[in-house]
Amino acid sequence: MEVAQDFGRPAVRKLYTVAGRFILIESRDRSLAELVDSLLERWFLTEVDPSEQPPNVNISFHCNEPLPQIPEGLDHFEVEDGGHCYADGSGFYLDLGNSSMLIDRANSADVNIWIKQCPDFPDRNLTKATSFAICAALRRYGLFELHSAAVASPAAQTGVMIIGPSGSGKSTLTLQLAAAGWRYLSDDELLLSLRENEVEARSFRRPFAITENTALISGVAVFENLSRQQQEEREVKRCFDPQTIFPGAQIETVKPSFLLFTRINGEAETRLCELSQAEAMKRLIRACPWATYDKTIAVENLDMLSRLARQSRSFDFSAGADLLNPKRASDLLASYIGA
Repeated sequence: MEVAQDFGRPAVRKLYTVAGRFILIESRDRSLAELVDSLLERWFLTEVDPSEQPPNVNISFHCNEPLPQIPEGLDHFEVEDGGHCYADGSGFYLDLGNSSMLIDRANSADVNIWIKQCPDFPDRNLTKATSFAICAALRRYGLFELHSAAVASPAAQTGVMIIGPSGSGKSTLTLQLAAAGWRYLSDDELLLSLRENEVEARSFRRPFAITENTALISGVAVFENLSRQQQEEREVKRCFDPQTIFPGAQIETVKPSFLLFTRINGEAETRLCELSQAEAMKRLIRACPWATYDKTIAVENLDMLSRLARQSRSFDFSAGADLLNPKRASDLLASYIGA
């Protein structure tokens, strides 16, 4: 970490790397920098010496300043999880209400984030702004985020991606498979890149986020020391480090061979229905809206999703009540892909 004394320079500068890409995080406000640093611990980013490697991208955080004025006449649309994006085809502004982000149209290697007021803890607004900024930066260097979990079968190490919106059962299925001996990458967020002309999925978010009920259903003792009030809030998602429950089972990358698009059917039985490549591609685009939002790299992002659809067999995974049996998920998938 570098600490600068000059008023015009950032107070804190840290360099992080993931998959050979380097991101410089800087802020003039030390308190904000510490909050961002605590957030970055949630992702698979490794801190390195900033004097030894030039960054691919600079991300600058500003706080207690007026948010930038968004130019008139830009195309705009609402983005998933709240906020509005304003774009002109070469860069964009992201308005999140209490924060704004700018990908510099003249230099896409610069990302600026303005926070209206520095929070006392890493709140939802700062978390969302930081996540958007890092993912936008990585997209420009061939790493594309996807709202998905991923696991690998115990023996053959066959890569399976579990794709779906919040509440579709991704975390529950991932937790049950991990408990049955499957290796895992993440329960919610992955990075896609090309390796030897094939799509590779990479772990990105470290913790799992599940409810106490999900843990109980899966037969996994995760939340043993909750207060009485917390025990009464069993549908509130809480984060935990899966390595504490499944030590040594987390893997960094996998080549996906199967895609499961999850939903909960409210019925007794789980059903799997194989999908065409065209249908899989449609669902991948829905799961990865920035593939069309971020027009600067849309061609490359869509090509990545197309390659993923072509290299994998895809299924609609309609989850039924039979998955309340923790072993059912592993047995069911083994019958389709082998274990």
